[in-house]
Amino acid sequence: MKYFTSLLGASAALWAAVSAQSIAQINGNKFLSPYQGQAVTNVSGLVTAKNNQGFWLRSTAPDEDSRTSESIFVFSSSAARTAVVGNIVVLNARVTEYRSSSAYLFLTELSSPTNITVLSTGNEVVPRVLGQRGLNPPTQQYSSLDGGDVFAVPNNQSRISVTNPTLQPTQYGLDFWESIMGELVTVRNPRALSKPNQFGDTWVAGTWRTTGNNNRGGLTITDRDANPEAIIIGTPLDGSDNPTDTKLGESLEEITGVMYYAFGFYRILPKTNIKVTGSRQPALPPATRLRSSGQCDGITVGQYNVENLYSGSTNLAQIGDHIANYLRSPDILFVQEIQDDNGPTNDAIVDANVTLSALRDAINAASSRTNYSYVDIDPVDDQDGGQPGGNIRVAYLYNPDVVRLRNPNPGSSTQATEVVNSRNGPRLTYNPGRIEPSNPAWTASRKPLAAHWETVESRGRGWDRQSSTFFTVNVHWTSKGGSSSLHGDPRPPVNGGVDQRNQQANVTGAFISSILRADRNAAILSAGDYNEFQNVQPIETFERVSGLENLDEVVGTPETEQYTYLFDMNSQELDHLFVSPALASRRRAQFEHVHVNTWVSYDDAASDHDPSVARVDVCGGRW
Repeated sequence: MKYFTSLLGASAALWAAVSAQSIAQINGNKFLSPYQGQAVTNVSGLVTAKNNQGFWLRSTAPDEDSRTSESIFVFSSSAARTAVVGNIVVLNARVTEYRSSSAYLFLTELSSPTNITVLSTGNEVVPRVLGQRGLNPPTQQYSSLDGGDVFAVPNNQSRISVTNPTLQPTQYGLDFWESIMGELVTVRNPRALSKPNQFGDTWVAGTWRTTGNNNRGGLTITDRDANPEAIIIGTPLDGSDNPTDTKLGESLEEITGVMYYAFGFYRILPKTNIKVTGSRQPALPPATRLRSSGQCDGITVGQYNVENLYSGSTNLAQIGDHIANYLRSPDILFVQEIQDDNGPTNDAIVDANVTLSALRDAINAASSRTNYSYVDIDPVDDQDGGQPGGNIRVAYLYNPDVVRLRNPNPGSSTQATEVVNSRNGPRLTYNPGRIEPSNPAWTASRKPLAAHWETVESRGRGWDRQSSTFFTVNVHWTSKGGSSSLHGDPRPPVNGGVDQRNQQANVTGAFISSILRADRNAAILSAGDYNEFQNVQPIETFERVSGLENLDEVVGTPETEQYTYLFDMNSQELDHLFVSPALASRRRAQFEHVHVNTWVSYDDAASDHDPSVARVDVCGGRW
C-alpha cells in the first residue's frame, strides 16, 4: 500500500486549486514542490511511459531553467490502464510529496488525477540522452549540505527535506538527478558498476565522465568522492526481470527508461530488462605473485573475511581453494568471521576447533603444501555480534615450519593481554591475547587478537641461535549497520557505527603504540576487516594513534585499485593491512588485493570480501 504525507480524504472541491501550472513550475527549482498539497488544473503533457501504478508526463512547452524538471509522475493505477504512450493529455490533480521512509527523499508527483482529456495521439516520444547536451552528472559531491565531504563526522547534521536547498545540478549529484526527475532518458554504452541485488537492480555508468575508474570497469571510492555520477537501473516497466548474475564491469545493451526515486535511491526504470553484451576477461584474477622465502626476509601474510564460516558452510571448499591456489598458502593468515563449531545454531557452544580444522582440511584438499596450525580465543557466548548463534571471531592460521608463537600463553575470552618490557624487548602477558575485551568500545563487536611471533629459521646453536620476532593484531571492527543511503535525506549520510569504530581505533591504536614505545623498531602488522574507508575518521584516528602506516600507500597501490568489497555503486576497501615504520622503511614490502570475489557473480562468490596478501621482511629480532 502506498502512503502519502498529506490527507487524501478531502474532496477535490475543497482543495485550493491553482490553474494551468506548467510541469516545470510544479516541480520547482528545489527538492520539494512549491505547490505541495495543492490542487492544480489544466496540467498538460506528453505521456512518455507507464507502469501499473501510473504514467509519466513531459511538458510540451519546456522552460529554459535546467533546475526544473519538465516531467512528472501521475500516480493512479486506474488512469494507468487507459494511458497511452504518445498521447498528449490535460488533467487536474493534486501535488503530493511521497516517501515510504523518513530516511528517504520525497518524490514529487501528481495524485488523484481527474478530467483526463486526450488532446492528440501518436506523438513521437524522444528520450533525452545522458552525457549529451549538458546532461552530465557531477562526479564528486552529492549535496551542498555535505560540506564537501560525504563521509564527514559528525554526520546527519541536516536534512534535505527540511533545508530544501535550491538545486545546483552542475555541482551536486543529487541535485542533478532531481533536476531530471520523471524524464525519459537513455544511457548509451552502459557498464555494470557492481553486482545486482536480489531484484536485479544494477548500478551503471554510461558515456559521461566518471572518476574513480578502476581497471575492472567499476568506480572506486577515493578521498571525499563516492561517485554520485552512478545511477541504478531498477524494475523494468514491461514487467520483465533484470538478470541477477551481472558482474562488475560487464557491458550492457543501451538502456532507455524514466527517472524515478524509490527505496532510498534515484533510479532509472527501464522500458525492458537489462541485457549483458560482454564480460571482462580474465573471468578470475591470476594467483598472487608473492611467494614466501620461508625465512624472515620474505614472510607472506594473508587476510580474508571468510563470511560466517563453519564446518557446514557451502563455501568452505571454495575458501580453501582461494587460500591454497590464489593466495599461495601465506605463512600467516588473518581470518575474520570464523564461527563456532555448529555455526548459526544458537546454543552455548563457542569453541571453533571443528571449524578451524575443517578450514585447514579444505586448504589441504586444494593441494596446499602447507599444513596449517591455528589459534583463536573463544568469545563469550552471544557477546561479539554477527549472525545470531554464530559467535564469530578472528583467528590466525600459520605455517609451523616457518613461524610460531613466541612463548605461547593464550589468554581467555575476558583476559586482556598487555605489553611489558623484558630483557629481550617487549612481550605480551598473554600470547595470543585479546585487547581490552571489557572495554565498552567492543560492545556487541569482535575483540582484536594480538600475537607475538618468531620465525623458525635458525643459524648457529645454543645461545647463538637466531630468530626474528614480530607482532600482529587481527581486527574486525563493528559493522556499518544502520547507515543511510548516499541518496538519502540525512546529510552527510548516516555512517552506521562510526563513533564506535572511532573508539575501537583509539583502543587498538593505543595498544599498538605501547609496543612501539617499548621498541621503536618493532615489526608490527595489523590487518583485518576494519569496516571503514581509508580517508574516514576511524582509520585516520587509528593511523595517528597507532603510528602504523597503510601498506597500500607504502607500496604505492593505485588509489582506484584499492578495493576489496562492492556495495551499491562503489568498489571500496574495508579490509586493510598496516605496518610499523620499521617494516614500511624496508622497500621490499609488497602487497596485492586478489579479486576472487568482487569479479564474479553473487552466486559464484565464496565471500563478500576479497582477500589480500603481502610479503614483508621481518628480520631483525634476536633471542
